[in-house]
Order: sequence, then structure tokens, then C-alpha cells
Amino acid sequence: MDFNAELDRALNALHEEGRYRTFIDLERRAGFYPRARRVREDGTEQDVTIWCGNDYLGMGQHPAVLQAMHEAVDATGAGSGGTRNISGTTVYHKRLEAELADLHGKEAALLFTSAYIANDATLSTLPKLFPGLIIYSDALNHASMIEGIRRNGGQKRIFKHNDLSDLRAKLEADPVDAPKLIAFESLYSMDGDFAPIEAICDLADGFGALTYIDEVHAVGMYGPRGGGVAERDGLADRIDIINGTLAKAFGVMGGYIAASDKMCDAIRSYAPGFIFTTSLPPAVAAGAAASVAFLKEDQELRMRHQQAASVLKLRLKGLGLPLIDHGSHIVPVHVGDPVKCKMISDRLLDDFGIYVQPINFPTVPRGTERLRFTPSPVHDPKMISALISAMDELWSHCALNRADLTA
Repeated sequence: MDFNAELDRALNALHEEGRYRTFIDLERRAGFYPRARRVREDGTEQDVTIWCGNDYLGMGQHPAVLQAMHEAVDATGAGSGGTRNISGTTVYHKRLEAELADLHGKEAALLFTSAYIANDATLSTLPKLFPGLIIYSDALNHASMIEGIRRNGGQKRIFKHNDLSDLRAKLEADPVDAPKLIAFESLYSMDGDFAPIEAICDLADGFGALTYIDEVHAVGMYGPRGGGVAERDGLADRIDIINGTLAKAFGVMGGYIAASDKMCDAIRSYAPGFIFTTSLPPAVAAGAAASVAFLKEDQELRMRHQQAASVLKLRLKGLGLPLIDHGSHIVPVHVGDPVKCKMISDRLLDDFGIYVQPINFPTVPRGTERLRFTPSPVHDPKMISALISAMDELWSHCALNRADLTA
């Protein structure tokens, strides 16, 4: 085989379809987020405003987080020095797990290096703990959940997105005594829609199933203490396993599950993705713990975050753009074509200093390509006005008329 030719073929296919992804080199500056400095390919620099970041609340630059990380670095150095089982567990890791367990009202929490690994490792391990387990997975679950379920070697059922009738039918079709688990997300990041959590919990109770919820795009931002949508709706006690991230609203890095002490202990003991991975650096754990603790008490950031999302959606609707609005903080604008989606993204960046990454297949289905805006409390009115003006100009001119894009 001509390996280089095969690589060329694979990469060219992405270019031809218009969904080849490029890195945008950015220099984040503490105290200035969402502003950053972009380094172009020719070496010149450009000031940009980031509109697609996952640092939803700007906690990646918060003084409480930075101070905790500085103190931990000075006290312990850079890395953890090992896996959690072999010298890589510190007081910082234990403190963070305690904060997370308290956040979700669970007995315990277990840290991973990312929420992707937490989902993959946990969902792929559960059938080892519960032989014959059948996992019922929402059709729009994140890739990390899909991969964990695929790799576990057990049975799976895919139910239509947020379709309770389809979920019930699939539960009824399987043996009554088979162990079951329903896996879903609280907030789906591409459309910004919420799961019917209470109804899913009711079905789980009726069929004796465990519940597994991914709160990655909700922790820190919803609920009286930032425990996510399940906390907001008073349902956290009905969820058996909660997955979350420290890399979005909390502004640092890492992922976790929160569950019963026995569940966390079993995953800790059996999941290769946990056992054989070097633990988070102590400074990262310290910063994340400070962020979680701060957001348990702070309501203003959550309120300002929702206000910014509401204002942006209102102004985009005023332009007549095809906005997908399910009432969450996620603001997707439907384009429906990968080439045009990237074209708008490129023009926003090059001409206006506005960075929003195009979202194409396989992240979303073909024909549903979009620009996904993530407003934050630190996006001020002037930034919102600049974005609205740029979108209006690009949508109205540049051969990108509304009729063409929404057809």
C-alpha cells in the first residue's frame, strides 16, 4: 500500500467536502478574556474576540482560581508524579473530589483527566460490574458516551432523541429481570435543548434501571449552587451517576463522576481508563476546587451569563437569522452547508476579528452545519453589537443571502 497516497486521499476528501478543520493559534491573556491575540500564518498578529469558547463563565481567569493554582505550584511543583494508585493522589485531589461530591449531593466523586475519559471509562466498565447490563442511549449522546458504550461489549439500545415513547418501547421489549441503565445528557450542546430528566427518571424507576446523566454543559451554570440541570430541577437525588467537566464553566481541566461511594469505588477499582492514567497535576486540581467552591456561592455570574445569552438570541432573531433556540445558553445559527459555514467563519475572523468555529459533520449531521456561539458574562454589550453588525453584513452581502442559506 502507498500509505502517503492513502493519507492524501483521506485529507483531500475533507477539503473537497469543505469540512477540513484548521487550528487557530490564539494567545489567551489573563484578565482580558474573551479577547485574545491571534497569530496568523504569516507571523502577524490580530486582536480577536472569542465567541466559541467553553470557558462559559470566564473562570479560567478568575483571581480565586489563579491564586489557588499559584499556591499549589509553589507548594508541590508541576506534575502529580503518578497514577492515583501509585503516588498520584494528593490532598488537592481529595479536596476536589469532596467538593464535587458535595456539589451534587452524592456520597463520593471520582476524578479523571477529562470528561471524555470519565464517560468512556465508566460506561465501558459498568457491564463488568453488572453482567448482562443493557444500556439505553439517547441518539444524540456525546461521542465519549457512544465510544464507552460501544467498547463495553454489552448490549445497547439507541432510543430516538428525547423520545420517551421510543425509550419506553425499548425498555418493554427487554426481559424484566435484565439489568438496565439509561444514559443521556441534561443539555445537548449542539442544539442547546434539555432532556426530560424527570420523565426519564420515572421510566427508570418503573423498569428498575440505573440512570447516568452527562451534565458537562450545565455544571456551574444551572442550579442554585451550579450543580447542573438536575439540581435546578430538584432531581439530582434520582440520578445514580452524574458526569461532569472541570474544563468548561469551571474554567480549568479534568472530568469526574459523582455517585454512591460503592459505585465510585468499583469504577476506581475496575476501569482501565482510571487505573492506568497519570492523575491531574495538583495545581489543576487546586484551581478546579477553588472554582467549584466559588461557583457554589456566586449567583451573579450565572445570572449575567443567562442575560448575555438572551440578549444575543434576541438580536440575532431581529436579523431574521435561522437561530436554534431551546432556552439554554447555547446559541446555534443554522447554515446547512459546510463550505458556506466555513466561509462565514473565516470572514468573521479575518475581517472583523470575531472567532467562531464552524461546526460540521461528524459533530453534527450533514446538512445541519452551523455556527455555535457561546456568550458569557464577560462578553460586553459592545462585543455583542460588533458581532450583530458583522453577521448582518455577511448574511446580507458576500453572496450569502438569507434565502440561499436557509433553503
